[in-house]
Amino acid sequence: MTRGPILWWRLALAMLVLLGSGPALAHTRSETHSTWTIDGRIIRVGVTIPDLEAARLDGGRRPTDGQVLAYLAPRVGASAGDRACPAAVKPRMVLAATGYRRTEMVFDCPGAAPISLRFDAFFDLVATHLDLAQIQFASGDFVEQLFTDDSRTLDLKKSQGGELGDAGFFRFVGMGVMHIFTGVDHMSFLLGLVLISRRLRDLVFVVTGFTIGHSMTLGLAVTGLIRPHAEYIDALVALTIALIGVENIVVSLRRPTKLAFATGLILLAMAGLRLLGYGTLPPLLLLGAALFTTCYLFVSGHLQNTGRLRMVVTTVFGLIHGFGFAADLLESRLPPEKLAEILVGFNLGVEMAQLTVVLAATGVVVMVRRAHLATPRAITVDVLGSWLVALGTYWFIGRSFA
Repeated sequence: MTRGPILWWRLALAMLVLLGSGPALAHTRSETHSTWTIDGRIIRVGVTIPDLEAARLDGGRRPTDGQVLAYLAPRVGASAGDRACPAAVKPRMVLAATGYRRTEMVFDCPGAAPISLRFDAFFDLVATHLDLAQIQFASGDFVEQLFTDDSRTLDLKKSQGGELGDAGFFRFVGMGVMHIFTGVDHMSFLLGLVLISRRLRDLVFVVTGFTIGHSMTLGLAVTGLIRPHAEYIDALVALTIALIGVENIVVSLRRPTKLAFATGLILLAMAGLRLLGYGTLPPLLLLGAALFTTCYLFVSGHLQNTGRLRMVVTTVFGLIHGFGFAADLLESRLPPEKLAEILVGFNLGVEMAQLTVVLAATGVVVMVRRAHLATPRAITVDVLGSWLVALGTYWFIGRSFA
């Protein structure tokens, strides 16, 4: 079989697997973002709504400012004890990034009664809606909270203590372990790292790079130094899975030009669609991803020994996954006095689970070889690499256009 038919057979296989992926793998969701600033009795809240969500308010059409404000005003607010806090100023629309609508409200909560925040919006339209709330206190404490259909209010007094306030070190370790074992996307990426490593030294390089990357961004996100958009990170995590699958096929093929440029063109096309108003990822992000992936896949397919280069790239991928790891922590109410303990424990749990997955996958490979049941490496890479490409692409497109 010539190189040309081999390439098209691999691409066809990836498409077949992609088309066979079940709807349960989709990772799309209805989301808004809110920021709450608590300064004594004054509470300021800004709600950012993607255009796709705002369109639900007017049957799929872009609603007017009045419609947005009329919908949100009775559904977003605060209360002191049993009494609703009155609005200090009239709700208004403020400037927002392209593709979003943003409102601003101010409430005055007099008295010494405990204050609760309330977010009831969009749950009547989409039961699975999520609001990612960032709450800043005058003391400098910072809390992230998920408002869901089952959890529409937040007691500020309890939130400052945090649901993890009484948790011990091993609770944080367990959270890190479960994040890997329950995260199909992270486990899929680890499978790609094992698949691409021909030698133990190569595996050490890629796992080390991945660990360095995700440890850095996990710390930056949890301490509040960097707050990336959650929907961007979800999509980029999926992109790393697709790319590790493409890289496996490229390395096996040793003629990466077509696949490298095809991958770059797909990302460029998505950047073009974003300029036309389709999708959620910023065009510059997609443009940078297109340039990075084309160059890296091209180089990776031509070099004989890419261990150290791959370590650098998996460090970049690790930076993305680290923000994904942080999202699991930020859904909980983190007590500021325990941030160091949380970071060390959670990261240790992630490393333990990650090492378990890598060793288990490596052990299976060794046992299959000793039992003389192994298929040729080229076929194994073709099948598993194509599956990773299909799975990552399915998630990436779903999360980018959700």
